[in-house]
Amino acid sequence: MTENFNRKIVMGLGNTLNKDEGLGVHALALLEKELADRAPEVEFIDGGALGLNLLPWVEEASHLLVLDSIVSRFSLPGQVMELSKDEIPLYSNIKMSDHQITFQEVLGLVKFRDKFPKHLHLVGAQPVDMSIGYGVSPEIEAVIPEIMTRAERVLREWGLVK
Repeated sequence: MTENFNRKIVMGLGNTLNKDEGLGVHALALLEKELADRAPEVEFIDGGALGLNLLPWVEEASHLLVLDSIVSRFSLPGQVMELSKDEIPLYSNIKMSDHQITFQEVLGLVKFRDKFPKHLHLVGAQPVDMSIGYGVSPEIEAVIPEIMTRAERVLREWGLVK
């Protein structure tokens, strides 16, 4: 079996049954629709709330752009944020949602196994409404275009968008 550690991945994370928690998955679908033809090397992956099951994708990625809700005591509800490689906490500096704590553990494990993506970036926003329900709050819906713009900028900087 040949291992591929050169995958270019945009991964949306979140539980779409908890309103703004599903931000990453909703943004991923829109970004894929907009960029699929102009980013032929990029894989768009709905990581949902798969936790440790995301390990193979993360380990095989040379470029990993993650879209997700980010819970931070330093930001306001609806605020868009970006974190690059070394700024992303591997365990607890920024307390993220339940699935994301597991994703942070995935990143920690990948780093420990010396398979950390060369290029790693996170774009997301502070959730406003994490209640049960499908769809995002109006405040998050209003910032999704900015999240998409920032995500496209990162992919351009990596040379992955035509």
